[in-house]
Amino acid sequence: MKKILKVISNIITVVLFLNLILMAFLVISSKASKGEAQVFGYQLKTVLSGSMEPTFLTGSIIGVKPLNSKERNVLKKDDVITFKTKEGILVTHRIIGVTTSGPNVLYKTKGDNNDGPDIDPILSENVVAIYSGFTIPYIGYFIDFAQSKKGSALLLIGPGILLLGFAAFNIYFGLKEIDRKTKNVVTKEDIV
Repeated sequence: MKKILKVISNIITVVLFLNLILMAFLVISSKASKGEAQVFGYQLKTVLSGSMEPTFLTGSIIGVKPLNSKERNVLKKDDVITFKTKEGILVTHRIIGVTTSGPNVLYKTKGDNNDGPDIDPILSENVVAIYSGFTIPYIGYFIDFAQSKKGSALLLIGPGILLLGFAAFNIYFGLKEIDRKTKNVVTKEDIV
């Protein structure tokens, strides 16, 4: 029974420690990249609307690969791209048409769940990234929370407090076990 408890204790310690490291990585990387969490060269974007459902559920995170100027000009129909609107808002929609006007490449886009195409065509220079095929449903809510001041503080401090509390719990019961063993030891002086 003691071996099982020790294994469980070790597993909990490792999980809490890994959680602390993961949260620190997520919070620090999102702060360092000005709110754009990045993993292995891919940016993680939160899906904020239902315009691309059922492809992306609201609250999901998607992985997008940032594009350079050459890559922006060779996108094709059915590629899912992230682009900046005139207002500077990032939108992720599907390309439904490609036209060339002189040196400019224009993309006609549409959200999969929208009735019609987007009003304005997108200049290739406004395309930021292409969808990589990576999606995790609903975790975007968590990422948005982690990027807030309260979320950052809670996610860095919370696992640390849990880890310290669990360490204190182990120390308390370790001392209690040592105390119990020392009381059960019979010395030569007790015999005489």
